[in-house]
Amino acid sequence: MKLRLVFLSLVSLVSCSSNEKFVDTFDNSKNWVEIQAQLPNYPETENLLEFDAGPANDMRHYVDAQSIAIGEDSVIRFTLVSKSSEGAENISFEGIRCRTRERKRYAVGRLNKTWAHSRQPEWQLLNNVGQNHALRELAKFYFCPQDIMVGSQQEAIQALKAGIHPRVVR
Repeated sequence: MKLRLVFLSLVSLVSCSSNEKFVDTFDNSKNWVEIQAQLPNYPETENLLEFDAGPANDMRHYVDAQSIAIGEDSVIRFTLVSKSSEGAENISFEGIRCRTRERKRYAVGRLNKTWAHSRQPEWQLLNNVGQNHALRELAKFYFCPQDIMVGSQQEAIQALKAGIHPRVVR
């Protein structure tokens, strides 16, 4: 009889606790705050690391190794250089949030080798950036393998030099 009473007590405790709602408070209790991005030095040719932006792209794309910075706000920032076969060149200072799969353009390069702040520096989903496959490829295969941001500038540089991050499974 005592054993049966203990058993029933345990069952009722388990059923009461299973009715409680589990709330995951890890990182959800804090609001994300973006740090102020510092514009890097204008890119130098010797610091550019080329990467493959996929078969749907006819431009050559590079990241300035010296500009790669891992922010305390979990944003990886870098200078992106894109060159066409005709010689046109686009330079921009970008940021990627791996956790949310978003990107932001902070500034664009000018012909006189200075920066112009972006007119609309807003976070956009990478999937909605139809014009720029390079950013999606950077996120997926180099800077955010398995949606986890690289831990250091050196890790990002090694992934670019290797042509893919070692955590990526194709």
